[in-house]
Amino acid sequence: MSAHTDWRPAADAAVARGRRLDRRIPAFLLRSPISRLGYAWGTTVGWLWGSLWSTGRVERRAGLWVFQGMPDWTFNRGGVCVGGCFLTGATRPSDAVLRHEAVHKAQWLRYGFLMPLLYFMAGRDPLRNRFEIEAGLEDGNYVRRAR
Repeated sequence: MSAHTDWRPAADAAVARGRRLDRRIPAFLLRSPISRLGYAWGTTVGWLWGSLWSTGRVERRAGLWVFQGMPDWTFNRGGVCVGGCFLTGATRPSDAVLRHEAVHKAQWLRYGFLMPLLYFMAGRDPLRNRFEIEAGLEDGNYVRRAR
């Protein structure tokens, strides 16, 4: 969890940049049959990867297929959302984390095949990655929850 306290201006700028980029994406690619196909592809990849490496419970929570018991090298950070699947380690995810991941699922539904590319372009720093910011940095355990 980050101890940064001055992350909000950079986060707001990252979200604004992302929205400007979205205006350049042809509308037929967003929240469309094409993006739903990309979401289905992502979910299939998530199911295959999760089925291959999960050693824990597989359950349906917060609208996601949650694959637990994944080896650490099979996902980044605390877990990864691929389509409608959340792939994570041995620790059972909290409701807050699943709320965060459910936003990523909605992002997959919006962007489809574009999601991996757009996420990569947004960068690895969660405090400047618009997808992580939109999903909620507090719920994702990237920053301390405001009191």
